[in-house]
Amino acid sequence: MTDVFVIGGGPVGLAAAIAARRKGFRVSLTDALSPPIDKACGEGVLPDGVEAAASLGLHLTDLDSFAFRGIRFLGEGVSVEADFPHGAGLGVRRTTLHRALADRAERVGVDLRWGCSAGALSDIPARWIVGADGTGSRVRRWAGLDASLRNSGRYGFRLHLRMKPWADYVEIYWGAGCQIYVTPVAPDEVGVALISSDPKLRVEDALAQFPALSARLEGVPRSSSERGAFTASRQLRRVVRGNVALIGDASGSVDAITGEGLSLGFRQALALADAMERGDLALYQSAHRRLASRPRFMARFMLTMDSRAWLRRRTLAALASHPEIFEGLLAMHVGAARPLGFAAHCMALGWRILGA
Repeated sequence: MTDVFVIGGGPVGLAAAIAARRKGFRVSLTDALSPPIDKACGEGVLPDGVEAAASLGLHLTDLDSFAFRGIRFLGEGVSVEADFPHGAGLGVRRTTLHRALADRAERVGVDLRWGCSAGALSDIPARWIVGADGTGSRVRRWAGLDASLRNSGRYGFRLHLRMKPWADYVEIYWGAGCQIYVTPVAPDEVGVALISSDPKLRVEDALAQFPALSARLEGVPRSSSERGAFTASRQLRRVVRGNVALIGDASGSVDAITGEGLSLGFRQALALADAMERGDLALYQSAHRRLASRPRFMARFMLTMDSRAWLRRRTLAALASHPEIFEGLLAMHVGAARPLGFAAHCMALGWRILGA
């Protein structure tokens, strides 16, 4: 009998399988697709995610990738940037990351069943069942874990351009009702991702709001076709029931605006493996809530900026005038600042916005 059966072979499902295998469990993983599995995403892994990947034995710096030192906001006529307090983030193509995780899972002894359906979930002979099957999770419905506290969504579209990155930052361009992310993913390639509430808006159309970026990208050859996805903001009431645990987007998610998807999923995988080792999924429930609290707060903050033009203008102006506040917010975002310090930065930002 398998100890752990993971349903869903995306990056987070593979991370969960690897983490469980490293605890000595016998692990099987199934997915209807075969690697590499692609998906529209920003393709940036924050420093805490790079560290979590290393805990799984996956050193992302060994992959074809590009290190970035921080985040840059551009919009409303201003630009402000901040460096991560410790370490660097990494831009890496989704397909490259998936191949590396699949190879790692195979090397540590995970039983990988690509191109296979899990079948009837009630018939799976495993001590633990892990649902890593994404936003529309079948495992979540089967386990009766669909009840949510919050549920909303937006749309993301992503393409790649064959060009040398011009900055070692992830750049976020703020427009009316949308954001464009530019992430360096290789020494000769950048990813351009659009997030908005309009399912019909595409990257090419949105670039009209950003003339300087549009001019920089004009005539540059594409290295991938445009791919879209639905990005959900969902907070579930519970992520465990009986011997079933949910992880990644199946367990609820934060808006892609935070750039936290992969980093959060890797840290959830480590927490889930610890809980299974101790034989108590309630420990994972608590850890999951704790891990999601920081990115969920940042998502609400950034989506409020997205929905209110006056607040976006004042916030970007305040951050540009006082970049140390942005540095503090970014430190909190990657888990390098204490809550008390973060509260002080929020208060300072509030006063600057009110005084703008």
